[in-house]
Amino acid sequence: MVFPEVWLPGYPTCVWRLPPGAGMGKTDELFALSQANSVDMSKGDLDPIREAAREYGMVVVIGHQEVDGAISGSTLFNSVAIINADGTLLNNHRKLMPTNPERMVWGFGDGSTLKVVETAVGRLGALICWENYMPLARYALYAQNIDIYIAPTWDSGDSWLATMQHIAREGGCWVIGCATSIAARDIPNGIPHRADLFPDADEYINPGDAVVYKPFGGVHAGPMRKEKGLLISDIDVGSAAASRRKFDVCGHYARPDVFTLNVNRSPQSPIEFS
Repeated sequence: MVFPEVWLPGYPTCVWRLPPGAGMGKTDELFALSQANSVDMSKGDLDPIREAAREYGMVVVIGHQEVDGAISGSTLFNSVAIINADGTLLNNHRKLMPTNPERMVWGFGDGSTLKVVETAVGRLGALICWENYMPLARYALYAQNIDIYIAPTWDSGDSWLATMQHIAREGGCWVIGCATSIAARDIPNGIPHRADLFPDADEYINPGDAVVYKPFGGVHAGPMRKEKGLLISDIDVGSAAASRRKFDVCGHYARPDVFTLNVNRSPQSPIEFS
């Protein structure tokens, strides 16, 4: 089961809708509300989801806004957690580069979480939103024999779907992408500055576009556009490796004598006091 980018507690779309100068007072108020509802891994905030994954025997990939309570207690990160069917947290990847005004909200991730992990449904990895436009980040996942490539996002539309199609062809893997399908009328009335941010109640803030692409390209399910629900699909995980017979970007097509990629997998160092 795949959830979109920052499903918990919700994507801070205010940074795209409020001017950086005049709107900063409103942004600060919304940031404080978002921060107070963020996931703190050091306090076990994902434990209920881990317990549900274990109870139902389901692999869960969920985007969340993370507050690093173990270090500063205030800096936020755009993260995606991969939870195995036994409830084990296999990886928690932080977005490497927040996009444009997102940098007013989130800190930067590092290379330590650029991982493909073995799950009950196959080898799985994830990049968040426009990280998927970063060729070297994609290659770092391809090079780990990925079966299912997850792209939780806030992006949508034909150009984004074309990227999902390209990744499926380039990586020879299943690609699952989804954003939050949400309309202005879905925003709770108690949200500060709601009328300024979403004056048109009929606006679809994000159409969602949940989709599944087959290895080497081609739509397998979706896209669900301006629909709210679950996109359910059966896939043949083994077909990913088989699809690379024609083009294996990290194998017989790689040319390691010409190209190399080095990934710094050192985690960000916490502040140390002496």
